[in-house]
Amino acid sequence: MVNVLAADGRRWRLAEQVGQGGEGVVFAVADRPGLVAKLVPHPTDPAGHRERIGRLVRRRREPHTARLLSGELGTLAWPLLAVRTVRGEGHGYLMADLRPRHQPLDRLLHAADRERHLPGADWATALRAVAALAALVAAVHAEGYVVGDLKPGNVWVDGRGGVALSDLDSWQFADRGTLFESRPRTPGYTAPERIADPSAAPTRSADDFVLAVLVHQVLMAGLHPFFGLPADGSPYLSLDDNLRHGRCRLTDRRSVRLSEPLPPADLLPGAVRALLRAAFGEAGRGSPAARPTAADWSRVLGAELGPGRLRRCPAERRHVHTVERPWCPWCDLAGRGHHEYPAEAGAAGPAPAPPRTVRPARPPHSPGRSQ
Repeated sequence: MVNVLAADGRRWRLAEQVGQGGEGVVFAVADRPGLVAKLVPHPTDPAGHRERIGRLVRRRREPHTARLLSGELGTLAWPLLAVRTVRGEGHGYLMADLRPRHQPLDRLLHAADRERHLPGADWATALRAVAALAALVAAVHAEGYVVGDLKPGNVWVDGRGGVALSDLDSWQFADRGTLFESRPRTPGYTAPERIADPSAAPTRSADDFVLAVLVHQVLMAGLHPFFGLPADGSPYLSLDDNLRHGRCRLTDRRSVRLSEPLPPADLLPGAVRALLRAAFGEAGRGSPAARPTAADWSRVLGAELGPGRLRRCPAERRHVHTVERPWCPWCDLAGRGHHEYPAEAGAAGPAPAPPRTVRPARPPHSPGRSQ
């Protein structure tokens, strides 16, 4: 057990560790099943960290933050109460426990995790999740916040495609004339201008870039847009290195080599592909001002959820796809041995895919997973 003290003198007992990130450790709160506590054991700037948490706790009651906490767009694990360890070496806060209703976004990206933790989820669930995420990020931006370290590890999803965000203590915001900058960065989920200048503070546009990465990854069954072996024969180093060198299947299919079976590019509706190409213009190295905003993504993704925009495969009810595609992409993949959305127990297998043009094979591929 770990004992922590709140500013009002109350003592809280922490139970088992339930999570760990780049800076903090998350514990269950003893005898309070709806709460968890995030502690940063040795913050680089203890006074600054305490001040940041205190400001966020206070801002929870202000109108611009209360709108975000209404629950209409999603759930935010907002800091509820600042706490510190008894000897003062660690500081943090209490927040709502997201685990009873949500799963980490990573578990929606890959078939085995999805089947275990989000049974019944299909591509419509994925589309609802990214539409909800875009709407929530747009609202966060409208209220003056920048997420800063948007990544699968900070995004949570439920079985219906509802979303939640955690690790709000890393957000960037201004309060009473003081700017609290966001410094954490995650490889593979960092805008190119922040890769070029690691000291640069994040902007809403940087969030918009990472949002586009997540939209691609969620809708393309875990495939990161900058994953792939360099087609010029140079060694694969990282997602960020591919980004720096313009290696992106969506904007230049000849820049990377990927193995079959891959989700086809036309799995995505045309409007979504257009926004992704705008976001990754010149493979993400274009002007940040030209990127689609979170509000743009919310509008386009919401439209794709409209009446008549999705089709359910007659051969397998788990298979859902855009009406723009002439046949089921998931049956197509299953016919080549990749069961992204496996048939329900007792259901008939997928019908054979219609004749199609054979594409050249690609080297072995494993979609990038967040670390």
